[in-house]
Order: sequence, then structure tokens, then C-alpha cells
Amino acid sequence: MTMTFVLRHMRMEDIPQVVAIDRASFPTPWSSSTYKFEISNRDTSHMVVLETHESNSASGRGLWGFVHRLRGMPTTNQVIGYGGCWLIAGEAHISTIAVLPEFRGRGLGELLLAGMLQCAINLRSEYSILEVRESNASAQALYRKYEYRVVGRRRGYYRDNNEDALLMEARPLDAAFQQRLADRLAALSTRVPYVDRFTHGIKS
Repeated sequence: MTMTFVLRHMRMEDIPQVVAIDRASFPTPWSSSTYKFEISNRDTSHMVVLETHESNSASGRGLWGFVHRLRGMPTTNQVIGYGGCWLIAGEAHISTIAVLPEFRGRGLGELLLAGMLQCAINLRSEYSILEVRESNASAQALYRKYEYRVVGRRRGYYRDNNEDALLMEARPLDAAFQQRLADRLAALSTRVPYVDRFTHGIKS
């Protein structure tokens, strides 16, 4: 049985799983109503999920798969990560990104970030920004890999402990950056098999 991952736009029915990941990842998670607003805000908000798909799995096919769906039983597909990006006036603001704890360390957060950057580029964004906790060294390392640099500080940004946020920026998202991003995605695909149904910006 082989597991692949699918990047796709977040849907309303994904919200319970997304909220569960959020609560497992952050001390001040977003509410269900916030996700509903983000999904509905189609002009500027682009929410993505990463979903598992298992090939050659009997539970999702044939009569047994039909019985599972009829009874509302879970199939092998599961939302295990998500991200959000606001695209306004040439700026791509990465608003949130998280992966279930048991799936971390596999390059899936990197895949979500790269996917959102590719979507932003396809929609003609000129640069990208994000906030990150000053203490979150692993996240900062990932963002630096994708050419984000610290350009500012937002003091007391995080409400749970008044920790500062570092403001990081990747600029410009020009042709040279786009080629480097394509190279990173190609390298990542050798480690993380995935299907992209998100980055062209067409919302299902």
C-alpha cells in the first residue's frame, strides 16, 4: 500500500479536521467560523489542505468502500495538514501553516509552503511575507530555505505569552526565484509523492 499526498483547496467539510490540527499545533487556534470566513472569501484568501491518499486500498473502493461511505465511516483519506495565504495587491501573506504532530518531519510543511508560494506566483504576486515566533527556530530555518529574510519585529504579537514575532519577507518572486522554487519542488517530489490540485488558483 503506497501513500501519496494531495494538495487541494480547503472545503467547508474539511473544517472539523482542520480545527483539530490547529488545536494540536497552536495555543490560540482559529475558530470554525474563522475558517468558514476564509473559505468564503474567495477574492483574497487561498486555503489549502494536504490530504492522504492510499493506492490499492480496499477500504476506498468497490462494495466495501460504498458501505463505508453509506454509513459515514472514515475512509483511508485524511486531512493531515493545511495552510493559508492572503493575496492582496501583489503581496502573498502566509497566514497559517500546520501539520498533524504524527506526520511532522516528513517534508509536508515544506510542501504546503512551496505550494502556497507557487499559487501566489501563478496569481502574479510580487513578494511574500509572514510572521513567525522568535523562538521557533525550525520554522525559521524552513522559511530561510525558501529565501525569506527577517525584515522586522512585531513586539508582543502572540497573545498567549506576548512573544515577539519576526516579520520575514521573500522578495522578489521573479523569474529567477520561480526557477529555484521549481527546482526545490522537483527535489521535494522525490521524497514526498504528491498530486497538485491547488497551485493554479482554481477553487473547487
